[in-house]
Amino acid sequence: MLNMPNLITLIRIALIPCFVALLLRYRESGGEALRWWAVAAFAAAMASDGLDGLIARLKNRKTLLGSYLDPLADKLLLLAAVVVLSVRMGRLAKLPSWFPVLVISRDVLIALGSLLVHMLTGSLTPRPSAAGKCATLLQMTTVVWVLCGWPHLAVFLYAASAFTVISGVGYLIDGLRILQRSAPAAGG
Repeated sequence: MLNMPNLITLIRIALIPCFVALLLRYRESGGEALRWWAVAAFAAAMASDGLDGLIARLKNRKTLLGSYLDPLADKLLLLAAVVVLSVRMGRLAKLPSWFPVLVISRDVLIALGSLLVHMLTGSLTPRPSAAGKCATLLQMTTVVWVLCGWPHLAVFLYAASAFTVISGVGYLIDGLRILQRSAPAAGG
């Protein structure tokens, strides 16, 4: 069902190509205004993430569609940002190539694990973990830090990396527990 929170999430997804286009245009021209427009697009997308969740909770508008669409929008935004920022963008610091590989690998493993759990158990309700939320927040902070050209990027980069690994291991353990609980039922 398409309600206000889901509509906000779709707008966040629509901001992703705008953000990427602004950054690529900045790379070509070096125009600082383009970089700040990219920062604004990314910040608007981040703010919409909080807004859709707040509305969904306060107005009791949580939907199954939203439970899939919201994390998908987060992943698409972050993946686009870390991949684009892993190549030289004008005067901005470049994310090391291992960072997008780490983020993408974790997300692919979570997606494949979720698919496996769903196939073997017949159901799966997405539930973000505290470590996963911290990883997302730190990844977004790292992206903003790069976009703004602020110093001490390594602090956020390594914190985001650590929580990315921790949350990936946590999701793996959760998936194994779900499979273990469903094993007797599946084995009959």
